[in-house]
Amino acid sequence: MHAPDSAPLSDPPVSLRHFRPFWWFWLTRVLLTSGFQVMSVAIGWQVYALTGSAFDLGIVGLLQFVPRILLVLVVGTVADRLHRQRIVALSMTVQAASAALLAMGALHWGFSTTRELIFAIAVVIGICRAFDMPTMQALLPSVVPPTLLAPAIAAAASANEAATILAPAAGGFLYALGAEFTYALVMTMFLLGAALVVRVPARRHISSGKAMTLEALMAGVHFIRSRRDILGAMSLDLFAVLLGGATALLPVYAGEILHTGPWGLGLLRSAPAVGALAMSAWLMRHPIQHRVGRIMFIAVAVFGLATIVFGLSSWFPLSLAALVVLGASDMISVVIRSTLVQLETPDEMRGRVSAVNSLFIGASNQLGEFESGMTAHWLGTVPAVVLGGVGTLAVAGLWMRWFPSLARRDRLIQD
Repeated sequence: MHAPDSAPLSDPPVSLRHFRPFWWFWLTRVLLTSGFQVMSVAIGWQVYALTGSAFDLGIVGLLQFVPRILLVLVVGTVADRLHRQRIVALSMTVQAASAALLAMGALHWGFSTTRELIFAIAVVIGICRAFDMPTMQALLPSVVPPTLLAPAIAAAASANEAATILAPAAGGFLYALGAEFTYALVMTMFLLGAALVVRVPARRHISSGKAMTLEALMAGVHFIRSRRDILGAMSLDLFAVLLGGATALLPVYAGEILHTGPWGLGLLRSAPAVGALAMSAWLMRHPIQHRVGRIMFIAVAVFGLATIVFGLSSWFPLSLAALVVLGASDMISVVIRSTLVQLETPDEMRGRVSAVNSLFIGASNQLGEFESGMTAHWLGTVPAVVLGGVGTLAVAGLWMRWFPSLARRDRLIQD
């Protein structure tokens, strides 16, 4: 396998439409996200079928998140020193092997899938995601010229959402036929992605060549702390989504509140991506240029309100609609935050900064799933989701006071 070191960017294109290197990257992103989403649907439904415990659903989220905490500093430094395409390819290959193991367990080829095996696979997935997420984020600015970075970020986000729309639904339908079919699909997508990513053309990133010292490992953290608007945007997303996230409880809603099966769970997991994809398509053509701070805080508030509506709903169409709105509002925050971080970070530090950013994202998702599972275990499913939505609204209000320059920020790049 060979990762190209350079891309012919001497004549920067005026749009992404005919810029082939980006679309190779985009397709890799689709396969990576699709594999993870289908795996998440299958693991979530399988562990709930085995144990019937919302607490165990939360444990799965926690086990996927812990490796990101333990590896965050090392991951960023590795992404700044080694070929980023090869890091992603190795991660996807390991995830393909994990899916193959679960397929063998579903077929009872020498062993059966157990709660403990699923927990172990969750740890492996967490380790792989710790590497592939920040590495893909750091790779993008080396694939496209700076003039196309903002629309490229929106388009790359659309890759995630397109995959999240189709993949969970496909995973849910396939799981109804048998878990082995779902895991076979996951394995295929990861292997295709691994073969594709090493062929993505990208400019060689410049490594500082310094030894892997504690100072070098902490550089990303120090950089974020020195940029207060970046810190505010990243932490806002962390705490708002951590409190408002209800995805870990979707199997409970599908089975006990909305009374659907695996197909309903797939649709519920896809619904936020429908809104997010529609919003990302809009932002590709109409990028946010003014009042970015105010718009981001409004989007977070809408996210909290949509979470409350979903938590209270027992009507399947209303639940889907609430999740669509939730996904659309979250996409606005994602694009603003990601563009701000990438435009203000030098290339030689993008791996380390992206690793910290990935940790924030992982905390808001996987740790949020653990928080939701624990709260549901103590208070009940509906109170847990509603309380999380209220918490998101409170975070938006507090962050406007604590980060006033972010709330007043007009443009992504300050003059």
